[in-house]
Amino acid sequence: MDKTALKPTILVVDDEPANLRVLKHLLGEHYALAFAKNGSEALRVAEAQLPDLILLDVMMPGMTGFEVCQALKENAITRAIPVIFVTALSEEQDETEGFAVGGVDYITKPISPAVVKARIKTHLSLVQADELKRTRLQVVQRLGRAAEYKDNETGMHVLRMSHYSKVLALAYGLSEDQAETLLHAAPMHDIGKIGIPDHIMLKPGKLTDEEFAVMKTHPEIGAEILGEADSDLLRIAKSVAMTHHEKWDGNGYPKGLKGEDIPVEGRIVAVADVFDALTSKRPYKEAWTVEKTLSVMKSEAGSHFEPRLITLLEENLEEILTIKERWRED
Repeated sequence: MDKTALKPTILVVDDEPANLRVLKHLLGEHYALAFAKNGSEALRVAEAQLPDLILLDVMMPGMTGFEVCQALKENAITRAIPVIFVTALSEEQDETEGFAVGGVDYITKPISPAVVKARIKTHLSLVQADELKRTRLQVVQRLGRAAEYKDNETGMHVLRMSHYSKVLALAYGLSEDQAETLLHAAPMHDIGKIGIPDHIMLKPGKLTDEEFAVMKTHPEIGAEILGEADSDLLRIAKSVAMTHHEKWDGNGYPKGLKGEDIPVEGRIVAVADVFDALTSKRPYKEAWTVEKTLSVMKSEAGSHFEPRLITLLEENLEEILTIKERWRED
């Protein structure tokens, strides 16, 4: 394997060859470097090589560094690349302009080697953290898709109930970040069905008591699949998988949790999941009307569902029906 492939790539943009040589000497041992001597060349190299970070001079003939940065941020291909300005400018208004066009940091000339290395290390760490977060999310989403192959549910169901969950979470008082995490964790609610035998999972008729007992193990299987993790997303996904069949009165499964002993994410997903299941057509049933569904769910407030969540479902029905229409079945 090419060792340079393991190094982060930095694009250095400066119209002064002497400055390029200094930065090459300073950074060449630890990073793969690319160079550009003007703005238009920088845009071409950035799109072709997609560096991990760009060190960008401000005062250049033709396009200024500010103009280059603005062009990078307007291009979907290069938008996410962090840009650090390297400049002799030190006025506050210059820094303000740099941040306004999308720069993440400033290094003033003459450069300090220690400062340059520290700033680069910091921003590359942030890039790696963002990439790890995206990768975790993609893994969770693909696990959710895997579960769909073992179920009569559809991808549209998973999308809808996930967005219903976010609406209910915000209405319940969870923060925007918490609601967004639940949006991405909710597709994991039935991941444990992967572990249920096909002759039970795909049976067209009613399950026997013995078969239903096996089916009821899917929350614990799901929790085992998701395991222990320090990621909030996976932790909430595990909780949702384990608790979305618990009931407010304690008659759910697998643990028979009651009331607020059920994590709030499990309570929310239970409402979102049942609402969409009842209002959707399935091979074994016709879709219920919204009115009938609400009537039945209201009658089970305090037994199956937390009463407050049923109230919030009604209060936010318009937004939920908009979601239902947006991701309707073909």
